[in-house]
Amino acid sequence: MQAMILAGGDAVRLRPLNVHTPNPLVAIANRPLLKYQIEILKRAGFREMTLVLGYQPTRIEDHIGDGREEQLRIHYQVQSTTQGTAGAFRSAMGANPDAAVVLYGDILTDLRLDQMIAFHRQQQALVTIATVAVENPTNYGMIETDDDGRMTRFVEKPKPEEVTFNTINAGAYVIEPEVLKLIPAGEKYSFEEELFPRLITAGHPVYSYGWSGYWTHLGSVANYLDANLDLLAGRLSGLTLGTRATGLEGVDERSIVEPSCTIKPGARIVNSVLGPNCFVEERAVIENSVLLSGVRIGKAAEIHHSVLGKSSIIGRQARVEEAVFGDKSSLADYSIS
Repeated sequence: MQAMILAGGDAVRLRPLNVHTPNPLVAIANRPLLKYQIEILKRAGFREMTLVLGYQPTRIEDHIGDGREEQLRIHYQVQSTTQGTAGAFRSAMGANPDAAVVLYGDILTDLRLDQMIAFHRQQQALVTIATVAVENPTNYGMIETDDDGRMTRFVEKPKPEEVTFNTINAGAYVIEPEVLKLIPAGEKYSFEEELFPRLITAGHPVYSYGWSGYWTHLGSVANYLDANLDLLAGRLSGLTLGTRATGLEGVDERSIVEPSCTIKPGARIVNSVLGPNCFVEERAVIENSVLLSGVRIGKAAEIHHSVLGKSSIIGRQARVEEAVFGDKSSLADYSIS
C-alpha cells in the first residue's frame, strides 16, 4: 500500500504566518505540521511515502530531507500546475497498481490509520473517507451515510439549508487502485466536488470511517493558535511534541520553550509556545500565546492570546491582546494592540 501527503497549496488563510514559510513547515508546538503527518503514517507501519508539493517545494525538501534519519524513504513530486486534489493524486500515483492512503497537508490529527485501513478492508470498500463531527459543516464536505457507514451523499461546502448531517470529510482517505481509471489524465479534477459524488451516485462502495479523537483543520490563524493550545493541553494522543520547559524560572510546566530562548528574571511564561532564539525581558508576561523564532519581548510587556511571527519586536510595557503579527513586525514602547 502506498502513502501520500498532498501538501501543494499556499494556504492563504494562514497568512501572515506563512508569507515566508510554506504551510507544511509552519510550526505547531515547535514542530513543523508536516512532521506530525509523517509520524501518523509511520505509526501505521509505513516506511515509504510520497509528498506532493507545489508552493516553495525546495524549502520543504531541504527541511524534511529524505527520511533516512527516521528510517524512512521520502519521495517528492512537485506539481508545476494546479491539478486539483484528485488530479494531483493520479499524477503522483502514475501506473502504480497498489491501494493508497492519502492525507491532506493542512490537517492536524492523531488518526489511527492502521485501524482505518482494517475497517476499509473489512468493508471491501473502493474508497474509505475519515470523517469527524463538527458543529458547522458549511465550510467542509458534508457526508451522509446509512446505518452501516456506507456513504449516500457528499456535498462540498453545503449551504445552511442543505445541512442534514454534522459529519464532514476529515482529509484522509484509503483508495483502491481501480479509482485511478475514473480520474481524467492531465485535467484539474477534485476528489470532493467531482470524484466522490460521482462514485456515490454510481453506487460504488464508499465508506465513512468516523474518528472521535483529535482533529483540526489549519484553515485560519485562529485555528492555528487553538491547535497549539490543544497540544499544550495534551489533546493530541500518542504523537511527539516539542520539549516542555523544565526548571526554567518563570515558565509554567505546560509551556514549550526552545532551549535557545532567553528568559530574564521576573518574566512569566504561561501555557505558551516559544520558538528558537526568543528573548523575553524582565517582568514580561506571555500567556496562551505562540511566539515563532527570534521574537523579542520588551521589559514589562504583556502578550495574551496572540501569535507573533518570526523576528517580531514588542516594545517595553506594550500590550498585545488577541492579535496576530506577521514576520518582522514591531510594536513601539507603551503601545496597545
